Amino acid sequence: MNRTLERLKLIFLAAFAVLTVGMMIWQVGWIWPRQNCEKAHKWWDGSQRVCAQPVLVSDITGRVIADPQARAEALKALGRK
Repeated sequence: MNRTLERLKLIFLAAFAVLTVGMMIWQVGWIWPRQNCEKAHKWWDGSQRVCAQPVLVSDITGRVIADPQARAEALKALGRK
């Protein structure tokens, strides 16, 4: 019985170590980059782990937003103000 307990102890310690390393990889590789991206008011794509800069449609088309309040809100949402 003593041998079985020793073996179980090693199995549980190994499982704990693997899970701990896995959680650290998840934290460093997925969670911290997402938080940094969201702090910078950018868009995070979790499937490809890409931090993208949002672009106003008016920047692409050249058309300006006519309503000053709507333009101010759009710029604020992008983090430009």
